[in-house]
Amino acid sequence: MKALVYTKTNKVEYLDYKDPELKKDESIVKVSASGICGSDMHAFHGKDTRRVPPLILGHEISGTIEQGKNKGAKVIINPLISCGNCKRCNTGSEHLCPDRSLIGMNKPHIREGGLAEFVSVPDKNIYDLPSSLEIKKAAIAEPTAVSLHAVELGEKLIQKPIEDLKILIIGGGAIGLLSALILENTKNCKNIFLSEINDKRLNVCRDNLSAKVLKPDDKEISKNNFDLIVDAVGFEKTRSMAIDLANPGSVIVHAGLTDSGGSFDFRKITLQEICLVGTYCYTNQDFLKTIDILKLNKIGNLNWIEYMDLKNGSQAFKKIHDGTCASPKIILIP
Repeated sequence: MKALVYTKTNKVEYLDYKDPELKKDESIVKVSASGICGSDMHAFHGKDTRRVPPLILGHEISGTIEQGKNKGAKVIINPLISCGNCKRCNTGSEHLCPDRSLIGMNKPHIREGGLAEFVSVPDKNIYDLPSSLEIKKAAIAEPTAVSLHAVELGEKLIQKPIEDLKILIIGGGAIGLLSALILENTKNCKNIFLSEINDKRLNVCRDNLSAKVLKPDDKEISKNNFDLIVDAVGFEKTRSMAIDLANPGSVIVHAGLTDSGGSFDFRKITLQEICLVGTYCYTNQDFLKTIDILKLNKIGNLNWIEYMDLKNGSQAFKKIHDGTCASPKIILIP
């Protein structure tokens, strides 16, 4: 098969690659669409120890079953694979399973990804594609589930009606935009701000949101002014920004994974009882809820997605790396 292979730092190549082999309780899926995630970019930059070259990246996948159960069925893939037997799995927190793995990673378990013509997937991670959802758009399900989980974690912790909150989303990438769309269209929030530094992406977010979309230095994004903040970037600078802008008793949901180091104001967190929580992936229930959201077109037409051919995947990675990509999400089509 053809695949876009991460071969070394800052390099992906469109190559002939070994076909996946059919395994017990798994199916081979012919990929229709596969998105490039921020974590794929971290790997591309040599900053993810869980993804070591050579490796096929990509875990945002839709396609058609080629071999295995339900051959010919159009499907959406949940790429997060848990053991199914531990305490976390048995209490609805599969995303925190200590033995979890992800399609498109090779540590702790080797799982080639979806930036290819075919991918092997456990049957328990395969969901039917709703008839109302276009298969190439369905690859957005995974980042939508990430965003839904982040929003609902913040909603749970704030213990106030979420529709009454003043909310800030930091970052206009896929997770930031999707979080804002979920807040607007499924949570009925009216007082939402989104900050983004990239002018091209800023305009895309403005075209698709009712929220105020602003540069981070805009005077409307002021100190001690937000009840719920989602940091969808994850830089030291954005973490510090979130704490600076947070109200007493507010909640900051840290969803970005750009870097892990740096310092920030623990004193303010303590004195003003600000809750800072990390969020990782989603539960199986979150994924099911996400499919319903997409099936019912609750977050819009998704026309902000950019599609490119898989064979041009190296150009897509370069566009994202260079910051010249206006779209918050590029999906590759084999």
